[in-house]
Amino acid sequence: MKVLKLSAQGLPQSWISLEQAVIHYASSEVRWEMGREIAVFRGGTNAVSGEQSVITVNSIIGTKGVPNINPFDLKPGLTNGKLFARDRNVCAYCGGHFHEDALTREHIIPFAQNGRDHWMNVVTACRACNHRKSSRTPEQAGMPLLYAPYVPSLWEDFILRNRRILADQMEFLMAHLPKTSRLYA
Repeated sequence: MKVLKLSAQGLPQSWISLEQAVIHYASSEVRWEMGREIAVFRGGTNAVSGEQSVITVNSIIGTKGVPNINPFDLKPGLTNGKLFARDRNVCAYCGGHFHEDALTREHIIPFAQNGRDHWMNVVTACRACNHRKSSRTPEQAGMPLLYAPYVPSLWEDFILRNRRILADQMEFLMAHLPKTSRLYA
């Protein structure tokens, strides 16, 4: 289970472990919290007061300090998992919906024609379509794209990089998606 760590201004910073979140709470770096309580950690007993220390961790925390992510400089890392999630596991050529094991990263302009490996030049393709298209462009292969590639926003990237998002975390992230996001479908 991961905690969504935000800047004090509400920009996503990272997915952190429960232990990392406890460190933020214990060092008084949590400025605000949202979502539901997902864990309770009990510590030692105060010798003077006799009270046991307790830290309750929420699913979303806003921390003090300057954000280390500038949303305008975002260049989300390209991985097959995030690509397939962006494209909803749908082949860009035949429109079929496939399990990740049957999908490939397909370069619209192939490496053989000086294509590059970046978000705007890749789509999800089933193995059969990728093989059929080979080292040709969609136009050369007579295989038009069914959808256009795009670079995910900061909010989409945080959804794409975590497979086990809690409902309140997803609700928070979805509320900030661009209206054109494919993740709404």
